[in-house]
Amino acid sequence: MTDKRVLFVASEMIPYLPENEVSSLAYESPRMVNDRGGQIRIFMPRFGNINERRHQLHEVIRLSGMNLVVNDMDMPLIIKVASIPKERIQVYFIDNEEYFKRKATFTDEDGNLFPDNDERAIFFAKGVVETVKKLNWNPDIIHVHGWMASLLPLYLRKYYADEPLFAESKIVTSVYSKEFEGSLDAEMINKVKFDGIEEDQVKALEDPTYNNILKVAVDNSDAVIIASEEIDEELQQYLSSLSKPVLPHKSIYEFEEAYNEFYENEVLS
Repeated sequence: MTDKRVLFVASEMIPYLPENEVSSLAYESPRMVNDRGGQIRIFMPRFGNINERRHQLHEVIRLSGMNLVVNDMDMPLIIKVASIPKERIQVYFIDNEEYFKRKATFTDEDGNLFPDNDERAIFFAKGVVETVKKLNWNPDIIHVHGWMASLLPLYLRKYYADEPLFAESKIVTSVYSKEFEGSLDAEMINKVKFDGIEEDQVKALEDPTYNNILKVAVDNSDAVIIASEEIDEELQQYLSSLSKPVLPHKSIYEFEEAYNEFYENEVLS
């Protein structure tokens, strides 16, 4: 992976949020690329339960200040950055007071999904792309972890289809076991269509369940990694029907070599 550029886009990541399957692999996979001589950029949402003082987040003024349109509303984009001690790894945080100030990630204190999670995902996808454009950094691979990051492949392939910076980029989506029950807002498909994305390209979002959001992600990806030992049977069957590279599950103790070979021999070949 020497000198290859890999953009990691994650819903959550240690050490900023509690350890789970997504947050662990979203940290370990860029660390692996970094250790093997690759160049990396990492993006995640700046959720309100991330301790800014402890992790020394600070705003990057030259990257902030843009407004992103979500469902006909202008939403200010704030970019913050922090460094992971000992690893020489920098993380960019996508922030907006309306979407990310609350002291929780995806659900309220009663475990109910936030009603605007769909808009938060749209804002996050656009925010990542617009910031990478400002950095003028063209990735060889874009690797997506977690459902709140999973609109990125769709937006890159459809909304930003004419953006030359990503013309050669290959998209990899990691599929994890079901991260939420139920559905996001029923209007999600219309909010995505507002951005000029055709209905037949997002028909699965008529019912924005976890499985259907991931189907849209893998449809717009070049390759897929099964990141959990067990994933929903419906998703498993969907992945088995794909005519694109799919890496079977590898444990966190053996993923490094497998991911590295997959990147080099399947994704970039």
